[in-house]
Amino acid sequence: MTLQAAQNPARESASESQNSPRPADPKALYGGTGTRRITVHQIAAAKERGEKWPMLTAYDAMTASVFDEAGVPVLLVGDSMGNCHLGYETTVPVTMDEMAVLSAAVVRGTRRAMVVADLPFGSYQEGPVQALRNATRLIKESGVGAVKLEGGERSLPQTELLVASGIPVMSHLGLTPQSVNTLGYRVQGRGDEAAHQLLRDAKAAQDAGAFALVLELVPAELAAEVTRSLSIPTIGIGAGPDTDAQVLVYTDMVGLTGGKVPRFTKQYADMRRVLGDAAKEFAEEVTGGTFPREEHTFH
Repeated sequence: MTLQAAQNPARESASESQNSPRPADPKALYGGTGTRRITVHQIAAAKERGEKWPMLTAYDAMTASVFDEAGVPVLLVGDSMGNCHLGYETTVPVTMDEMAVLSAAVVRGTRRAMVVADLPFGSYQEGPVQALRNATRLIKESGVGAVKLEGGERSLPQTELLVASGIPVMSHLGLTPQSVNTLGYRVQGRGDEAAHQLLRDAKAAQDAGAFALVLELVPAELAAEVTRSLSIPTIGIGAGPDTDAQVLVYTDMVGLTGGKVPRFTKQYADMRRVLGDAAKEFAEEVTGGTFPREEHTFH
């Protein structure tokens, strides 16, 4: 303790208080102390508190368990599995059987995170009854806590029936990958007409009962306006910093994807290099006769 601090212990105490980390809010989605599954009510409360929170995709039990232990409050079993897990060129070929199996795995690998599953292309476009049948399957068979579907006004009947039937719905606007054959991969909502339509779609999704809204590849200014206009949380991916939450495809985040990745993605690790190095080291030890050693052997 310095002489000045000794002469003024109150100042030292205040300085220590300012420098020490603030205790986490026990109710926080990320960093909270709750151990039960995150619910839509907690997500709504986070919006009221102005709390920002993270969401990641997951497609298997082991990866999901890592993210759950890290405190990520919401995991999305996205139809992005088509690109980064199943080897398809787009999300369009993903089937309900694939979605159901992988969603169940993610649920089994988690304890606290809310698990949201996509309704894949062709599983809800026929109308509300088809949407209810497939969403019910994911709730009953896979154990997910909510489903996500693309589209605003065009998907309102589906959203309304699902919500009325007790199934929480997350909506998805902007770049909707299931519509890649008509939209392409480009920023959505540019220009006054497109921006007004996206805002109408967002409000319509909220009015239909959606508990949250994903905004993908949308101008940051428009995403901020949508966020201010809604009472439900917005989740951005390539939509700027002003949405209530942010989501990334986990294979992009950890550097597994390889090749060119979207501009909005930040790589937080280089797992492609780590796994490649591990595979090479294993292969070299096998071919060089140094694995397995005595400690890896039974007699």
